[in-house]
Amino acid sequence: MTSDLFTLPKTYDFAATEQRIYAWWEENGYFKPSNDPNLPGHNPDIPPYVISIPPPNVTGELHLGHAMFVSMEDLMIRYHRMKGIPTLWVPGTDHAGIATQLQVEKMLLRTEEVTREEIGREKFLEHTWEWKHKFGSLITNQIRRLGASCDWTRERFTLDEGLSKAVREAFVTLYEKGLIYRGPRLINWSPGLKTAVSDLEVEYAEEQGKLYHFKYMLTDGSGNYLPVATTRPETILGDTAVAVHPEDDRYKKYVGKMVLVPILNREIPVVADEYVDREFGTGALKVTPGHDPNDYTIGERHHLPIISVLDKEAKVNENGGPYAGLDRFEARKRLWEDMRIHKLVIKEEPHVHMVPRSQRGGEIVEPMISVQWFVKIESLAEAALGAVKDGRIKIVPDHFEKVYYNWLENIQDWCISRQLWWGHRIPVWHCGTCGGQTVSREDPVKCQHCASEAIEQDPDVLDTWFSSGLWPFSTLGWPDKTPDVGYFYPTSMMETGYDILFFWVARMIMMGMEFTGQPPFHTVYLHGLIRDEHGRKMSKSYGNVIDPLGVMDEMGTDALRFTLLVGSTPGKDMNLSLKKVEANRNFANKIWNATRFVLNAVKALTPQPPLPRGEGE
Repeated sequence: MTSDLFTLPKTYDFAATEQRIYAWWEENGYFKPSNDPNLPGHNPDIPPYVISIPPPNVTGELHLGHAMFVSMEDLMIRYHRMKGIPTLWVPGTDHAGIATQLQVEKMLLRTEEVTREEIGREKFLEHTWEWKHKFGSLITNQIRRLGASCDWTRERFTLDEGLSKAVREAFVTLYEKGLIYRGPRLINWSPGLKTAVSDLEVEYAEEQGKLYHFKYMLTDGSGNYLPVATTRPETILGDTAVAVHPEDDRYKKYVGKMVLVPILNREIPVVADEYVDREFGTGALKVTPGHDPNDYTIGERHHLPIISVLDKEAKVNENGGPYAGLDRFEARKRLWEDMRIHKLVIKEEPHVHMVPRSQRGGEIVEPMISVQWFVKIESLAEAALGAVKDGRIKIVPDHFEKVYYNWLENIQDWCISRQLWWGHRIPVWHCGTCGGQTVSREDPVKCQHCASEAIEQDPDVLDTWFSSGLWPFSTLGWPDKTPDVGYFYPTSMMETGYDILFFWVARMIMMGMEFTGQPPFHTVYLHGLIRDEHGRKMSKSYGNVIDPLGVMDEMGTDALRFTLLVGSTPGKDMNLSLKKVEANRNFANKIWNATRFVLNAVKALTPQPPLPRGEGE
């Protein structure tokens, strides 16, 4: 043994070490599982430890959320690997429908000054795949930079051939069971993106607005009216009732009478409903089932008609009478002025309220009736509830089980269609001859009902959460019975942020139970969000965002990972300061120096080779 092996510099040089040693680990196959079912000598009786990585968006750049889950999962993976357990960490990325499409649209406008509508779907998708091949490896290389010991030979992408096969199998199977249907329902509509968006893609924030008080005149000519207040006067055009609380003495006498929609003079009833808050506003509630989720529920209870007054661009449609063609906010101004002229305005007052905005586009999201594809979710939710209630799946920390139960017990049918071009296109073909629908695992050439060749595939794509809900088993080869599915599924641990317990974790459990008959994992470990040192949410507007790449460049990956791991508690947010990372960099250097001391001590004890005969005598 030469003395060079014992010689270490006084200070740990992470920049010269981390990426070099990671490359060496990966090249030598240390991230691959032992007891691989695809290799000779496999023993199926040895249970493995398996984690499916929460797939980052292919558009993404590294942030502290990635650093947290990579640190936590790599700890779990390396611990079990060091115990000699066959260990697999499956990496991959999500196609991120809306985010990716927006990136490519911006690029086309910037570089070629064209919109996606101008170049058409096929050409746009060519550009999108080119963009993915060019930039898609950015986030995975950054995940590597964090030291993630994933088996990169098993890397998956939600739009790759195998996962696309899994998505189609899942859709067709649910359709054949009668669990998928198409119809008009109230959804979140993004006028900027011109698509339905999930609840996760809607951000609510308190904003200063106005509360508009006005008169709903009775039709009996008495001159009496109900005072009503709203934050969105333009939706008055779609009102189909005024609701009051059944025990509100102010308005009991008006229940069953008719009132006139301002300006349009359409007659609508006054109904009694316990949902009405007697203390808010005037205590009388305008009901617009076509543009408010709570009003939609009231409308169902009272069998009210549903009138949609906005089109896909959030302009007033033909149901808006003289305001047809106006942008929703211009219509608000015009209608309110006309109501003022007709002496229907009572007052306006400042009002702070929650405003829903598109996470991607930033514009105000509009609840709207739209024809979409839905999954009947009740039976799937029951199975997912049972898997946690009977202990087959454990949620850490356990207080999130109550939150999980509450959500699944009150779940609504899942809107799975999106009006996008990038994603898994819905495998339904509409017949131009008989109007029938052909749903198929393979692309059909004719209508299954009338044999006409005049068929066209549904233009919508599936919600990204549909494909990511299949992630734990589709990444292993399902629906094929691959060796990986047979040995590595069910997986062991699902580690992710508590903020996507409903949107992703619950859907993985529902999909796993539905398509494999087994829970997709036995434990769900939820970490919290990372806030700044003062407990504030990290935001560009606050100027407090910490870039993990910059931190790793300055203080090393070990320092960042150690800080995130020792500072976090399951299910609770943590405050992060660079001073903590700096202290842990110094701690890493102490470990380095302790190692230097041990090696030097070992060197001193190491016997030196004997001198040649005749020397030293």
